[in-house]
Amino acid sequence: MYLSRLFAVLIPVIVVAQTSPSTSVERRFAEIRKSPPELYAFLLAMPKGADLHNHLTGAVYAETYLRAAAEDGLCIELKTHSLLAPPCGENTVGAAQALTNNTLAGQVIDSLSMRDFSAGGESGHDHFFAAFAKFGGQRPSRRGEFVAEVVRRAAAQNESYLELMTINGNSVNSLGTRVGLDGDFAATKEKLMANGLADAVKQLSGTVNELDQSTRAALGCDAEPRSAPCQVTLRHMYQVTREAPKEQIFAQILAGLMLAASDTRVAGINFVQPEDGVTAMRDYHLQMQMLDYGKHLYPNVHVSLHAGELAPGVVPPEGLRFHIREAVELGHAERIGHGVSVMYESGANHLLELMKQRHVLVEINLTSNDAILGVRGQQHPFPVYRRHGIPVALSTDDEGVSRSHLTEEFERAVLTYGLSYADLKEMVRNSLEYSFLPGASFWREHSFRQPNPLCAGRTRSNPCRAFLEANEKARLQADLEERFLAFERSILGQRR
Repeated sequence: MYLSRLFAVLIPVIVVAQTSPSTSVERRFAEIRKSPPELYAFLLAMPKGADLHNHLTGAVYAETYLRAAAEDGLCIELKTHSLLAPPCGENTVGAAQALTNNTLAGQVIDSLSMRDFSAGGESGHDHFFAAFAKFGGQRPSRRGEFVAEVVRRAAAQNESYLELMTINGNSVNSLGTRVGLDGDFAATKEKLMANGLADAVKQLSGTVNELDQSTRAALGCDAEPRSAPCQVTLRHMYQVTREAPKEQIFAQILAGLMLAASDTRVAGINFVQPEDGVTAMRDYHLQMQMLDYGKHLYPNVHVSLHAGELAPGVVPPEGLRFHIREAVELGHAERIGHGVSVMYESGANHLLELMKQRHVLVEINLTSNDAILGVRGQQHPFPVYRRHGIPVALSTDDEGVSRSHLTEEFERAVLTYGLSYADLKEMVRNSLEYSFLPGASFWREHSFRQPNPLCAGRTRSNPCRAFLEANEKARLQADLEERFLAFERSILGQRR
């Protein structure tokens, strides 16, 4: 969704190597990171580019769900503290009671998130994923309001782009069930088309349109198009639910590919739900084969895949050995979400080299990997990816459930891994370079040393303006460099 067009074609294009005060900021940063409160304030203001791995349902904070539930007359189930559609039956109360009952409100918030969680009767993994079944009863008309919350939070942290997982293919499940899947992908595809798949995709595009309109309305972008939230660029990621039956998943994959190929507001497709689920583990290879078939039909659609969100003990050892490789080699993944189990894969070093050669970015989600898998610190492969020259970017995954946000992900990375300011800038630049934004890059190469020749060494030249106007990715990248320059000057107390 274009909340508001960036006025980036009017900004000066920076000759990065000559004008950036990054060296002085690096010295200042070395002092600031000794003080976590000061570090947080620094990181909050720092430009952060894109959040590329963010689920809408899990990004909304529990307090928002609870407020909406109270306003809409929903119920709270008192055993699990789930939100339910009315009427309120036995062992339930009206959600409005939580607005005046701190104990009840706290119980609901803890149930819908990882707040104050301590392992006992259930694991962090189970508590985290169970939360998603407790958001029920919310009116579909609230979705734009929920997206607006995520966009506002992004804008407040100096983010400029979101790829938000908002749309799923559940609406084609009945079609998939009716047609079935006998192993012949081509024949099944023809049956799906004959039974109305194209019409279902048009309806999905209509859903995107409704969501964008309601989000703009919630943000007030028509009245204040220059507001910070309305300057955030948003595109949707389509989700395939990997725990569905195989015939439904095949229909979902084709619908998602068709949608992304025809609607530029949809950045690409991804697979969601627990990777260690019974169906997800059993059918993983088949699902990658389905995606391989579909990508040959729609080769220009972008793919990012949750893969390697696993750890020893979560699944048998054999289940750790192939998911990331198959996502890259068979699933055509341009980005990998999580990638925690990479060193447990067969031929791990060869896989890392392959990812480096193909420039496969890894979306790093430190907080959720700790909460769900118990993987943190030096157990996490984040430093391994960086040592092997594989691009990485920090992301939030489910900031509402995790009780986190992108600034805290950066803070955690700095305090855990001793990152420099240059390290942070590289990851921020990665987030836009490996985004699914359309158009050419602002940079000549992935090391970010030199901009495109049309924009090198000049400011506001007509050829550069034309290049930025024609290439949205380059436009947001040029805007990011301007944000960095303004931020660094503010840290050093300099005037423009």
